Amino acid sequence: MPRNKKKNSRGGQHGTVQPFSDEDASIETLSHCSSFSDATSVADEGGEAGEDTAQEDFQYKLKGFIDSTVDKSAKTRQGALDGLKTAMATRILYEFISERRMTITDSIERCLKKGKGDEQRAAASLACLLCIQLGSGIESEEVFKTLKPIFKNILADGSANIQARQAVATSLGLCTLVAEDDIWDVHATMECFENLFTRSYARADGTCPSINPQTSQLHTNALLSWALLLTICTANQLKDILRKHLSKLQRLLESDDVNMRIAAGETIALLFELARDMDPEFEFDDWDDLCDKLNALATDCNKHRAKTDKRKQRSVFRDVLKAVEEGDFQSETIRFGTERMTIDSWVRKRTYDAFREFVGSGMNYHLQANEFIRDVFELGPPMLVDSATMKAMKISRFERHLHNSAAFKARTKARSKFRDKRVDVGEF
Repeated sequence: MPRNKKKNSRGGQHGTVQPFSDEDASIETLSHCSSFSDATSVADEGGEAGEDTAQEDFQYKLKGFIDSTVDKSAKTRQGALDGLKTAMATRILYEFISERRMTITDSIERCLKKGKGDEQRAAASLACLLCIQLGSGIESEEVFKTLKPIFKNILADGSANIQARQAVATSLGLCTLVAEDDIWDVHATMECFENLFTRSYARADGTCPSINPQTSQLHTNALLSWALLLTICTANQLKDILRKHLSKLQRLLESDDVNMRIAAGETIALLFELARDMDPEFEFDDWDDLCDKLNALATDCNKHRAKTDKRKQRSVFRDVLKAVEEGDFQSETIRFGTERMTIDSWVRKRTYDAFREFVGSGMNYHLQANEFIRDVFELGPPMLVDSATMKAMKISRFERHLHNSAAFKARTKARSKFRDKRVDVGEF
């Protein structure tokens, strides 16, 4: 990420030679440090000796995964990559990974070059998680410097596996956000994404190009990564992008792919937000036409579209329309441990969604313990809260039941009054 570099001083545990399941990950995560968990840990059962043994086992398994990434069997390599992904998504492993980052990078490079399909997808995701673990600094820059040319080659190669290209499109965006130190290199990467998603633009006569669903997903991933990198562009770059792309992005709203339409709508909302941050009086020449299109998508009733697609689309485009017309954003509160974070802008939403796509269910844990991610969201240093305090702050199951019961009764009563009034309107 083009910002002042600082080495993150995260405490890393070592970690798993059998496949690493989500259940295993959660157990290991909970036993990692009582500062970030109030669940029963290994230390509760066996004391320090038991915790040390669990840590050694975890470290042994992780070393086994690293060794297995060069196995002759594609299935074994795939399992090793998946195991490392799960471990990195659910644990803070900075020290362990930092010592072995070049070995892991070499393995990722080999899998990207010689692997097929799923193996390449797993390797691309692992590269992103590796950068997230290392944070924004010299170490992640070295990793990305090695892998970036391979990512771009796969992305531009029309004969490469389409699913691998989809994964690379997503990973390249976040890796660039985390590890790229030159804003002009960021711009060059954005141009790679532009070369893809602009192929989905509707033609001048209003017809849409014929694109299969897999290729459409590739273009959607490229657009979302492009939107992610918009959040770190300079003011001059943003002005050029607004002039060049804002009017053309409307053409993606006519795509037959609901995911592309949604991605385009959210990107337009993001661009309007960034433009108004630079100039509160920002005006767009085709504003009326754009609002008409967004309103049509927010109230779409076309019978040829699936109900689930229409429901999802209408929900998103109501928010997009408010963003364009009024500059509003529907804020969302994320709770993790004893803390809360508010997603109060399209910039934050795009950034949060990008990280969550890779760490998945481990997002809350990384928000608590990962110094780099906390720095991105301006959360400050990790809070140290012991397990006793965490337990004291939790309400009992009985108290929670009483609260839910009271809320249910109040909601039912309010709805009953509303139904009574609705019935009375029709009676004469």
